[in-house]
Amino acid sequence: DGPHGIRKQVGEADNLGLNESYKSTCFPPACAISATWNLDLAKEIGEALEDEANSLGVDVLLGPGLNIKRNPLCGRNFEYFSEDPYLAGKLAASYVKGIQSKGVSACIKHFACNSQELRRQTTDSVLDERTLREIYLTNFEIAVKEGQPLTIMSSYNLVNGEYTNQNPHLCNDILRGEWGFDGVMVSDWGGADDRVKGLIANNELEMPFNDGDTNKDIVKAVKEGKIQESLLDECVDRILTLIDKVHKDKAPKELDVEKHHLLAQKATEESITLLENHHNILPLDPKKKVAFIGKFIELPRYQGAGSSIVNPTRLDKVLDELNDSSINAIGYEPGYHLSGKKSKGRVKRALTLASKADVIVLFLGLDELTEAEGIDRIDMHLPNNQLELFDELYKLDKPIVVVLSSGSAIELPFAKKVHALVHTHLAGQAGAKAIINVLSGKINPSGKLAESYPFFYKNYGGYNYFHKNVNTCEYREGIYVGYRYYEKNNIDVLYPFGYGLSYTTFAYR
Repeated sequence: DGPHGIRKQVGEADNLGLNESYKSTCFPPACAISATWNLDLAKEIGEALEDEANSLGVDVLLGPGLNIKRNPLCGRNFEYFSEDPYLAGKLAASYVKGIQSKGVSACIKHFACNSQELRRQTTDSVLDERTLREIYLTNFEIAVKEGQPLTIMSSYNLVNGEYTNQNPHLCNDILRGEWGFDGVMVSDWGGADDRVKGLIANNELEMPFNDGDTNKDIVKAVKEGKIQESLLDECVDRILTLIDKVHKDKAPKELDVEKHHLLAQKATEESITLLENHHNILPLDPKKKVAFIGKFIELPRYQGAGSSIVNPTRLDKVLDELNDSSINAIGYEPGYHLSGKKSKGRVKRALTLASKADVIVLFLGLDELTEAEGIDRIDMHLPNNQLELFDELYKLDKPIVVVLSSGSAIELPFAKKVHALVHTHLAGQAGAKAIINVLSGKINPSGKLAESYPFFYKNYGGYNYFHKNVNTCEYREGIYVGYRYYEKNNIDVLYPFGYGLSYTTFAYR
């Protein structure tokens, strides 16, 4: 693993990222990089990931993830680029080009139609052929044809009644037949249902190591004539070709850790998206007294949870970066608990500090456990204790700048009450410096949203049937995903796909 940093575990490995791993640069996840709309930057990050993979003796890097953000509640959306397949495919192709420039294989994932984490290993994604091809395969097609990844990972779910890793229509007809993919397909960890059917669908590699159990099934199938030995030979050849291309002498070497940290900062600076800025409250006036409130100021929200979790080489904090900025900060208060627990004392202390300030900078967002592999969110809300803190601060009748952290769309009931709204997405290990640079005006924000932000979850296209069936995930909205749905149905959104302000004033003359 993974898409935004190397997670090579020390000692025995596990799938969820709980065991200790070697230190690696934690770049901003895909949810942030997509807001840069910068293909060159994506390739540059891919090259840095390859350097770090080489330094740790890693041959295959499991990423990038490029599934479509069909619904904002998917717990793994932070690892994915966009609701739009073209943008997702182009960015993924750039990552692959960077990762594979010096002998490491990228592994694009999760192929395909993996749009929820709930019951992800048993759910059947049911959709028509047009929707499959236009929305959920276009991104992979672009990544395969332009990026030419050496490996691709099948998803856990079924598609129209057949597990993806043994789905002949997906794997044989489309991936290898139409697109010409000649690399190795690998199952997700524990995602191989029937090893023989998988082999017939040209899925070469079952993960994790099975101690030889399913190898016996393959031998038996060959002896009984269920599969031709020549098919087995072809699959073995592709694995040997992959080994030949990537298994070089990857002796550990010294990395320029500071260079990669600065690249992570640059990526965050380009991804930060300015959603509101009334009366030009930003950049902050050095003469104005500013109160900083919010637990994320001292405990940054910089990545999601699960198999992609990175042990960063360092982790910058806003509280530390304030000292070197032009911002006239008069103090900091956490204001709330990240657990969601309410605290009258924390609110009171935050109000006391805020009453002394000219401007309030309030950090809000989702915690790491809310956006995580293996689970989906239950709603699009921020925690109630954060919203209640905002309401109390709003009563002071002072300008409020909200700095937001999340890996997917959330409801923002305060959006039109604030003077400024700065979306950092998930900012990686160097995010704090980037955030301060934007607030102070050292950097002009240029991020543009890669997904739509509806007013309420019930406005979303798949609202009526996401998580409504135990055994199936029904794509009844068809091709009308994200902005396509809102445009077709003339539904206003809070912030549209592609939206983002800057400190520059533009005029057409």
